Formats: sequence, structure tokens, C-alpha cells
Amino acid sequence: PRIDLRRLGRAALLGPAARGRLPDAISHVVEAHRAHHPDADLEPLRHAYVLAESSHRGQMRKSGEPYITHPLAVTLILAELGAETTTLTASLLHDTVEDTDVTLDQVRDQFGEEVRYLVDGVTKLEKVDYGAAAEPETFRKMLVATGNDVRVMSIKLADRLHNMRTLGVMRPEKQERIAKVTRDVLIPLAERLGVQALKTELEDLVFAILHPEEYAHTRELIVRNAARTDDPLAEVADEVRGVLREADIPAEVLIRPRHFVSVHRVSRKRGRLRGSDFGRVLVLVNEDADCYGVLGELHTCLKPVVSEFKDFIAVPKFNLYQSLHTAVAREDGQVVEVLIRTHQMHKVAEAGVVALGNPYAPAPDDPADGERVDPTRPGWLSRLLDWQEAAPDPDHFWSTLREDLAQDREITVFRPDGGTLGLPEGATCVDAAYAQYGEDAHACIGARVNGRLATLSTVLKDGDTVQLLMGQDPASEPSREWLEHAHTPAARIAIQRWLTAHPAQAESQQSEARIAEDRTARRPADVPDPDAASEQPTDRPATRHVLADLPGATVRLARCCTPVPPDEITGFAVRGGAVTVHRVECAAVARMKDGGRAEVGVRWGETAECRVTLVAESFVRPHLLADLTEAMASEGAEIVSATVEPPTQQQVRHTYTVQLPDAGHLPALMRAMRNVAGVYDVSRAQPQPQGG
Repeated sequence: PRIDLRRLGRAALLGPAARGRLPDAISHVVEAHRAHHPDADLEPLRHAYVLAESSHRGQMRKSGEPYITHPLAVTLILAELGAETTTLTASLLHDTVEDTDVTLDQVRDQFGEEVRYLVDGVTKLEKVDYGAAAEPETFRKMLVATGNDVRVMSIKLADRLHNMRTLGVMRPEKQERIAKVTRDVLIPLAERLGVQALKTELEDLVFAILHPEEYAHTRELIVRNAARTDDPLAEVADEVRGVLREADIPAEVLIRPRHFVSVHRVSRKRGRLRGSDFGRVLVLVNEDADCYGVLGELHTCLKPVVSEFKDFIAVPKFNLYQSLHTAVAREDGQVVEVLIRTHQMHKVAEAGVVALGNPYAPAPDDPADGERVDPTRPGWLSRLLDWQEAAPDPDHFWSTLREDLAQDREITVFRPDGGTLGLPEGATCVDAAYAQYGEDAHACIGARVNGRLATLSTVLKDGDTVQLLMGQDPASEPSREWLEHAHTPAARIAIQRWLTAHPAQAESQQSEARIAEDRTARRPADVPDPDAASEQPTDRPATRHVLADLPGATVRLARCCTPVPPDEITGFAVRGGAVTVHRVECAAVARMKDGGRAEVGVRWGETAECRVTLVAESFVRPHLLADLTEAMASEGAEIVSATVEPPTQQQVRHTYTVQLPDAGHLPALMRAMRNVAGVYDVSRAQPQPQGG
């Protein structure tokens, strides 16, 4: 029977045998390879094995085994994952150039340029120190070489897995150092490349080395659960088989034991574990449509836990993962998680990029122009290459990469056109803008999230729909403040790159921000602005231009609604023989009518100059103040006073009292202000009631 990678790794951890006990003959590699690729040409494998065995002859591992057992074990891991022949050939030879007299030219002459390229990439990776003291420029070059062909990193990950399995022969301090590097760099890389089978076993091996007591406790929990006579997972699996048999849906129903780290996490989260916590039920079907058919049957015939449902088929994860996740509740209260996917989805879920075969080979009808094409490379790896090209220096790239690797989860947000963006958890609209538009996102002025206006600092949630609002100025500039809200490397690098290239504009931004914030920042929030009175519309426009049907009455314009021509107005008599004039839609009008106050007819006389206070709400962007005042001046408005409040959440509020030569110009002025990029609302000021 074929060797199963997951079972092999689990047996190595649970059983008494040494971790490194792996088959050491090429026949096992051939058998595993034929299971995935029955028509594969095996001659390159046999040829590579002969060269590797003769080259490494006489070399021994620290465990005392012949060295050839290592490349064989690495190749077997990849064969079990379904790697294609070229990858396996390079894997058998991956240490020959580094540790023997074999040269890259010999590899090319005997196996072709593709195998030479892969062996060279792995050889370079062997020289990289992944620890905290790694030379960033060296790491960048090596990772970029890897990024050009994901198969290089696949071989490296399998190489590290076998080394971790046989780490017991090394000194404890060296075990710990290698385990930490594996945890901090290689496990996150495996996650992003979708190679879950490698990632989970690496996690367990690191767990055993760095947390031996917690590992021993978790191991005991797993052993004790395996000895139970009742197994809720098996019972639910039987129920699922019956339901699907009744519905005539061909399916394979399996129990997927949780790996050690997963059991440990569940234990810390829930405390006492129950039988259903030690694994999940996996349903494998033939077609995508069958996945949803299975889901419907399970939700109809069993008791679903609706909050646990996730659809990663319609919206795959960033690392190619596709599956339906749901859960069903038993009568005893235990909840069993169920995964539903096709056989092909399962292969990709386990092997990630390894299952892609050779994505670089041109299609048969494509002209071979010598370029390496990669239509299926995961989005994260493509972004990685963009970061390294845009990063201002190697140190910045290195720190940015480590930050990104530390992100555990990724969310998916939708664009209005139905497309999707994969972003790390905690990402904002700034990140979405640069993910969608690259450096053109410098012109972004705001966003709508789920149809509502939102600032660029808004944190996005999984499933949000994001519409990015773009300005029209091709010379638009990003704000330095955006760095505070940028979480993705793409956004941070693009913004920092622009700021570094435009030091004068960056300094100008800071000066503008200081001027805008200075006045309000020094005043306590509960102390009125001493200039506030001058900004309130008093009895302007001149009351001689308001005619009242009450001879001899003094006319006053109400502060609550600041009427100006051509507003529709009404009046009310007040003590002292005066008439106050309100806009008809003013809330005070309804209150006075309800109180029985009689209206006094009023109307505008000859249209003339007026003074009015306007409030503009906008997103933060460079030069907004200059553009806004220029638009107001172009409409003939004279700014009497202005207040710009300190920005909050990437929004800013401007209050302007302006003198107009003709009140009829007010609608045109407000339209011109709204047309300024970044301004999303302009309204008449509503004075705040004074406290008594």
C-alpha cells in the first residue's frame, strides 16, 4: 500500500519508532509518483537516483544513516503530495551541487535547463540564514529567485520537514534554534503556499521541541481519546454516509484527526475536550455542484450550526484553498465540524502549489518565447515579487516580509464589479486601494463600504464590499497619515516610496497639518472658540432686503436656520415688536406652529449681497484647503473667516463664513465646493444651542 504522508508523520510522533525511519529505496518514490501521475516517464527519476547515490556514496548523516536516505526521503514527501517528475528529479539532486563534485553544467547536460534551474535555486536557499541576524539583501535575492519558481520552495519545505523529523540527534540548543526559524519563516511560507500537509506536520514537530511539556500533555489527550470505545466522530460519519446514500450522492466520508497543535489550541480555547473536538468529518465528492448538494442534505437531515458555515468554494482563500465548512450538533450537545470538497479541491488543500504540476510550461499552442509563465501562482507570491521591486531598501523589504508572515488570517472583500481582494485581517481601505490600483491608489480620496461612505482608515471585515473613490488629478499625492492605517506591505512600500521620492511635498503636508490643527489642538474641547461669534450668521443679508407684513416691525434672521435668498421663508412676531425670519423647513417653525404662534408673512426684497456660513465635510488629502478656497474664490465668494478642525479618522470638517455679492450665487457656490476632489458634503451651518 502507498505511504500516506499525514499518517506517516502522525505515526512518527505517536509511535515508538525513530522519526527518521523512512523508506530508502527508489521504488517507494516511483510507486507514490505513479499513483498521481500514472503516465509519467520514470527514466529521469531512475537516472537522477543513480547520480545522487553515486555522488553521495560514503557520506553519512549525523544520525549514522547513509546520506542518500535524505534526498530519497525529501523526494518521497513530494511524491506523496503529487509533485510532477521535474520537481522529483531536482529533489533527488538537490544536495549534489552543494555537497559533491557534481556541477550545475552537468545537471543541465544530463537533465535539462528546468532541473538545473530548480537545483540552483535550492542550493542558493541552503546558504540563507533565516534567523533574526539574516543579511536582508541575501535573503531578498534568494527569496526572489525562489519566487520565480514555487517548486524551489516546495523542495526546500520538504527538505526542512525531513530534517525536523531527524532533529533528535542534534544538541538541544541547535534543535531549538532550527525550530524557531522553522516557526517564524518556513511554516508561514508553507501556509501561504497552501501546502497544509507540510505545514501541519512542521507545526507539530516545532511544538514538540519548543514546548515539550504542553506537547506531552496534548499527546496524552490524543492517546487517551483514541482508546475510547465511543467515538462521536465515527457515529456522525456513519449518519452522514446514510444521508448521502439515501440522497444518491456518491461520496467518500472520512474522519480527519486534528494535528497536535490544533488539539492544543482547541484545548486552550474550550478547556475540557470532548470526543468531537479531536477531529472533523471530511466529505469528498466528484463535482463542485455535489458539494452544495451534500450541504443541503446535511442541513435538512441533521441539526446544522448555521453560524459555523463558511463557503471557501465561491470565495477561495488566498492560498488556493477551497472547501465548504459547516457543523452539525448531536443530541448530547457535541458539535461536529464537517468539511465538504471535491477530490481535486482536497488535493490542492493538502499540497497547495505542489499540486499545480508545472505551471510554467507554455500551453501546446503557445509559441515558446523563452519566458517563464506562471498563470497559477498564488496571489501572495506574486505580491511578494512586487514588494521586493518597490521596497526602497533590503531592510525595509525584510521587515515588511516578517510582518506579513506574522499575519495569521486573511479576509476577502468584494469589489463592486464582483471581483475580490485578499487582504490580511485588520486591513483598511488604504490597503484595499493599493491592492486594487497599485501606485494609482495615490489618487484615492475615500471609499464606500457596503454602500456607506467610509474613511480610508476604516478597518474592513471579511465579506465587505468596497468601492474606492478616486480623484481625477493624475498628480495626486498620498498622505503621510496613510502610513498609520496601512497594514499590507504593498500599501506601506508604495506610500513610503512616494514620500522618500518627494521630500518637499511630504514636508508641505506636515506643515499644512500643523497649521490646520494648531488653533483647535491648543483649546480644550469644552471651551468655546473666541472667534465663534464672528463666524455665526447674524442679521445678514441686510434685513432691509426682507419685507414683513407687519408695518414698523424690526426684522431679524433666525440663527437656527440662517435663511438667505432664495430660501422659502416665514416669520413669527416676538416680544419688542420684532419679527424673526426662518426657513420654512426649519424645525423651530413646526414647534412654534404647534404652540399656537401666528405666522407673519415675509418675503425677500431686492436680492443683494449676503453673508452665510457653510460647512464642508471631506476626506483628508494634500492641498485640499488650497483647492477648496480656490473653488470658492472662482464663484465670487469672499472668505470672512474659516475654521479647519483637526482630522479624525481621515475625515476633516471645514467651516467657512463667506460674503457673496448676490445671494442667488449660493447654490452655485455649494456645487463648486462639492466638486472639489475629496469633498463629499457641503451644507449650511446649524449653530449649536447655547447651554444655560
